[in-house]
Amino acid sequence: MMKTLRQLLTLLLLFNALPILAQQNPNEYVEDKPVLMKNEATFGLNFHTSGTIGIQFRRSYNLTGYKKWIFEGDIIGMKHPKEIKTVNRYFDNAKSYVYGKQNTLNIIRLGTGIQKTLFSKAERNGVEIRFLYSGGLSLGITKPVYLNILKPTGKGGEFDVVVEKYNPEEHFVDNIYGRAPFTEGLDEINFHPGAYGKIGFNFEYAPIFEDVKSLEIGAIVDVYPKDIPIMALIDNKKFFLTFYITLMYGRKW
Repeated sequence: MMKTLRQLLTLLLLFNALPILAQQNPNEYVEDKPVLMKNEATFGLNFHTSGTIGIQFRRSYNLTGYKKWIFEGDIIGMKHPKEIKTVNRYFDNAKSYVYGKQNTLNIIRLGTGIQKTLFSKAERNGVEIRFLYSGGLSLGITKPVYLNILKPTGKGGEFDVVVEKYNPEEHFVDNIYGRAPFTEGLDEINFHPGAYGKIGFNFEYAPIFEDVKSLEIGAIVDVYPKDIPIMALIDNKKFFLTFYITLMYGRKW
């Protein structure tokens, strides 16, 4: 009886080890490789350390089985590291705003680069690991901040609320009622052309070969010729280093 149990246990262990043995000896087991897809297109949601959620589009072309030429575009919102939201506590229904913020900054990136496959899905249990680097145009777009300002009517304790462009010499925490609608100031947009560079790692895990599902992590630096005027009361800067995570979905063909 014990001999039979030992034989069954040995057969069970050998059965479980077959996939490992097959991968170790290519003469005994050869996995059919899928046809190389030359094109890839993905759309992604970008989360980064210096602003709001952004979006990304990327188009890739296979140069070899392990190397791709990529074209990409990003649209993100960028914040100054000293931004802190506040609210006028002395008035009901006051809206939050960032005291001292002079302009909002959004960035459009258009660039190209290279993506290399470091490990295939077969080598990393169904996850393809890629390294990428890219660079190109970084266009900063600033829009003046408009606020709802309290103006005394001359009657005791009564105020009118008017919309004005933020002026650090006239607007303070006691007369700011809150942020104005985002549409205010759209006709005063300014453009700040610059450049960006990116490096990252991409982890592609889609179970279906034609699909793309990936998580990308990395770092980006945006550089401009002059300081971008985001804040009025503290120093601004001309370069922005951010770390990002992007969730990407797409197709291969």
